[in-house]
Formats: sequence, C-alpha cells, structure tokens
Amino acid sequence: MNSLSYEISALKSWSGRKAFAVIATASVGVLAFLFWLLYLKPGIHFASSLIPMLPALNATFNAISAILLICAYVAIRRRKIAAHMQFIFAALGSSTMFFISYVVYHTFHGDTKFAGTGGIRPVYFLILISHILLSAVVVPLILTSLYLALSGKLATHRRVSRFTFPIWLYVSATGVAIFVMLKVYNG
Repeated sequence: MNSLSYEISALKSWSGRKAFAVIATASVGVLAFLFWLLYLKPGIHFASSLIPMLPALNATFNAISAILLICAYVAIRRRKIAAHMQFIFAALGSSTMFFISYVVYHTFHGDTKFAGTGGIRPVYFLILISHILLSAVVVPLILTSLYLALSGKLATHRRVSRFTFPIWLYVSATGVAIFVMLKVYNG
C-alpha cells in the first residue's frame, strides 16, 4: 500500500499557516487546561475504589505507547508504511487514553506528593521536570507530524518526526518511571 492512500485531501488544501494555527491553538488549549487542572483546581477527593487504580492504568498506557512507538520506528525503517501508520495511530490512541485517565485521576484525586528523601529526591524531580517540559513540547510536535503525514508533506514529516519520536518516547517512558518511583517511595 503506498503512502498516498493515507493522505486526507481536506488537509492538503490547508495552508501551512492555517494548519499550524490550528495546531498551536489546540496545543495551548490542552496545556492551559492541564495547568488549571494540576495547579489551580483542588482535587475533589471522590471516594471510589477505581480512582487509586488509575496511576497504574496511566503507566500501562504510557508503556503501551512506548512499545508502539518503537514498533512504528522499526516498521518505517523497514519501509512498511501501512504497519508504521497503524502503530502510530495505536500509539496516539494509547496516549489519548492515558490523557483521559490522567485527567480523571487528577480531577478526583488532585496532586500526588513525592515522599522520597535523600539522593533520590533530586533524581525524581529532574525526571519529573523534564517529563513535564517535554510533554508540553510533544503535543504540538505530534499534531504537526500527523498533519504533515496526512497532508502528503512527507519530506517535512520525516524532518519533524526526527524530533517527535524521541521526545514522545521519552515522555512515555518517563511517565512509567515516575509511576514506579512514586509507588516505591510513597508506599
């Protein structure tokens, strides 16, 4: 199957300026919502046996995204475009499920403080801060890479995806690492 079968004709008619305005607006909206959710809105502290399970589910979605991204990378290196696209859309789906679960958890639980002390504390915060900053960067990168691929701008897609892939993979993997560190040090 050739790559042209994945193009969306409506996206091909968009100017780069229009596409990037939509991507920037969506990205800023997501980031503003998350900032409000995490730093301004207190948790509701809803009593449910499901809410405490969500961090493990979030880590699972992040792990699945990381595995799917690696599979997508392997597929494209082997020039298996259909498989690459399937893996990318599956990773996007897994990351979206993570986002929904993350929002539900933080809506009802609020923030989780790290209880670790000593040398692990700066390591945790280094991972957390890099994870947060790169999460903000990866949202527009993912949307841009997707737009470029689906609009048939494959040369530019390849250039942008050289940044998108490692950042998205890092964010997914560090999401799992943060969960593990919180589980180990917070009991």
